[in-house]
Amino acid sequence: MTTNEPKELLLQAKGLQAWYGAAQILYDVDLDVRRGEVVALMGRNGAGKSTTLKTLMGMLAKRKGQIQFMGRDISKSDPHDAARLGLGFVPEDRRVFTDLTVMENLEVGRQPARTWPDGTAAPVWTPERLFKLFPNLGEMPQRPGGRMSGGEQQMLTVARTLMGNPYLVLLDEPSEGVAPVIVEQMAHMILELKEQGVSILLSEQNMHFAELVSDRAYVLEKGQIRYQASMAELAANDEVRRAYLSV
Repeated sequence: MTTNEPKELLLQAKGLQAWYGAAQILYDVDLDVRRGEVVALMGRNGAGKSTTLKTLMGMLAKRKGQIQFMGRDISKSDPHDAARLGLGFVPEDRRVFTDLTVMENLEVGRQPARTWPDGTAAPVWTPERLFKLFPNLGEMPQRPGGRMSGGEQQMLTVARTLMGNPYLVLLDEPSEGVAPVIVEQMAHMILELKEQGVSILLSEQNMHFAELVSDRAYVLEKGQIRYQASMAELAANDEVRRAYLSV
């Protein structure tokens, strides 16, 4: 594959709309993610970032629009169907099993190895490989999830998702509420995943973090995409950042 050829499209959403009860949150959101790409979904609190990820994963009962993943229509799929197809989801609230150990949490996420449509092997994750990526977890394989710090739980949730050998990971606010040293490890982890061929769509408010890891960005405001560009273009555009990202 030459560098000027467009990369293979993994995820494409068109006209996404979503509601919580009677309140509409998303209005005609269009986005896509290609193979080996990190894409940031940016915006202030309440802009609709997490709702977009949940809608893509099939977690909202009231939703409309077209979602194609790996060439299949998942517009009306349940979350477990999307997960079986290789779409991973790391929620902002972590949701580790507090009574299970690190190893047991990882086992919960295990799925078979996958291949790309062209027949080449997709990344395969094992606990041993994940402990190299997350050395902190490797030091506490028998620790219960409930006895871990917030940052360690965040890493465990990512690692558990990777045990499903996803083609694409939806990563919700990875830098939110964790110590700077953990944020640094998260950035390293995302770049490592990209190197391994995993694509990532992350929701994020932290411009510095997004700039470190992302190729492209979509900016959301009040449930609509207001701007899209390369990450470098967004970083250089003071006007857009002031309008949609500054607090």
